[in-house]
Amino acid sequence: MSDSSDEQVRAGQDADGPTETASEDVETLRKQVEEKYDFDDFGPADMAEMTAEEWDVAFDEGSWITGEELLARVERDLRSRVATRDVFARIERSGNPPRVLAYSDEGYAIVYPDGSVEGEGTVLRDVKPTVALCSMDSYEVPESVPDNPLPEPSTVPEGGGELGNRMLQVIAGVQLLAGVAMLAGAVFALVGVFGLGGPGTNIEFLVVGGLAFVGVSLVLFFTVANARLSDKFRAEEYRDRLRAIGLEDGERPDFVPELTPDDDRGDGDREDADELGA
Repeated sequence: MSDSSDEQVRAGQDADGPTETASEDVETLRKQVEEKYDFDDFGPADMAEMTAEEWDVAFDEGSWITGEELLARVERDLRSRVATRDVFARIERSGNPPRVLAYSDEGYAIVYPDGSVEGEGTVLRDVKPTVALCSMDSYEVPESVPDNPLPEPSTVPEGGGELGNRMLQVIAGVQLLAGVAMLAGAVFALVGVFGLGGPGTNIEFLVVGGLAFVGVSLVLFFTVANARLSDKFRAEEYRDRLRAIGLEDGERPDFVPELTPDDDRGDGDREDADELGA
């Protein structure tokens, strides 16, 4: 074999070596990522922790779902999360050009067909991992979701757990009656009424026990009252948030952009979108 042939063989070997090594490194890193992250429960904290290299090996860009299918999956998944109270946002769909808008009283996010996201606040933080998951074919999106996952402010109940509150009230009532009976027994024993107060009567025990039962009953009654008051405040706060996003008057918060048909994605109209994995 000539010298030129030997050089070509060595060049081919040198070229194959780094390629095979790089492929092995990618596979090793991919296995590490699969062990490190739970992609069935992938959330904002995981996205913040994941490095750019881990993202590249975890998600094959060629297999990402984009376009109208991505927007439909994102819309269904967000509506499902809103219905289960994992996310608080109002979800809207625009068809010209196609986009999904999610907004609350604390921020908004706009999802585009290519998977890019723009916005601000807590809603943007919640929507980003949803877009990432919905772009993967292996992620199952709920098929049946409510069209209006957020309730009307007037239909929000004062609070839940009424059965538990009633049970605590019954226990507190029994404790109070027991305490009053023991204190009454101590008084009767002191004055010698109903034959009480004879030898062996432990008046101190009756007083201490009666006060203990009364004290426990008061603590339980206070707990029930505090729980009901907290439920009432939480319900009113939830109603205020629902009103703030326009569920009563139909008005969006001032910071939410309008999805008009002529709203393009030029640099002068919006900030640069946050790409998946950025």
